[in-house]
Amino acid sequence: MRLPDLEAWAIFASVVDHRSFSGAADAIGVSKATVSKAITRLEAHLGQSLFHRNSRRLTLTENGKGLAEHAARILAEANAAEEAARDAATAPTGLVRMTAPMTLGLAKVAPAVAEFLAAHPGIEIDLHLSDAKVDIVAEGFDIALRIADLPDSSLRARRLGAIKTHIVASPDYLAKHGRPTHPAQLGEHPCFAYTNVTGPWRFSGPDGGEAAVRPTGPLRANNGDALLPALRAGLGIGTLPDFIVGADLLNGTLEAIMTDWRGPPIALHLMTPPSSLRPARVEALIAFLSERFRNLCDESGS
Repeated sequence: MRLPDLEAWAIFASVVDHRSFSGAADAIGVSKATVSKAITRLEAHLGQSLFHRNSRRLTLTENGKGLAEHAARILAEANAAEEAARDAATAPTGLVRMTAPMTLGLAKVAPAVAEFLAAHPGIEIDLHLSDAKVDIVAEGFDIALRIADLPDSSLRARRLGAIKTHIVASPDYLAKHGRPTHPAQLGEHPCFAYTNVTGPWRFSGPDGGEAAVRPTGPLRANNGDALLPALRAGLGIGTLPDFIVGADLLNGTLEAIMTDWRGPPIALHLMTPPSSLRPARVEALIAFLSERFRNLCDESGS
């Protein structure tokens, strides 16, 4: 059996990444001739061209485009294997890039990260907070925390814990406009929508019945915290997770309504790129976060 030319595949991935033979040669510390020979060798082995070449431009062929992702994965797996071997003999070190939702990130993730860093002085964390759904593979993240009913099937996912949501309004609003008891009645009230969740609000009732309503109102926002001032001011109704409205429910500035109706079950998921090989620093953070957020609703006081 002929073994694959792993060196040529890795060099091909580097050429794709740097968009030139010379750029790849400089990055990996070999001559441009070595890079050229590796690409020629790989093309001969595959029986197809990988690049269109001219004096001013280097572009991938259609076949090259199809193989570039495989090459990148081969290189990433090899790098991860070498890092894992090095990490086995030493304490984990290096950078972990991580993304999380804004409010959860500020309230829960940032304190957890501080605790983790205190226990792992050799590890650095680049924490990106955003409510937008990012492409963690394309943007080079090692870990993403996401709140969803279903995880993205193209990534590796670990369910960390359930998240409770509440339908809320201020006592003043309810006194002036009445207290809805069925989702259908929400159509008669201004409802504030979280724009990162599209479509109608869906609910399950105590008798197993289901209902859906499309919220309409004067305010939409891509961050749940941005809805709180309008809710506290008695301007309408919203549905938000416990970690955002928990304090308001405790101090009485907001009240939970329609408590016998539930929205779709959502949970906090830890997402990672598809590769099964991860450096020890990433595995250490995954293990820490999995334990830290195992009972997120209990932490929120619900």
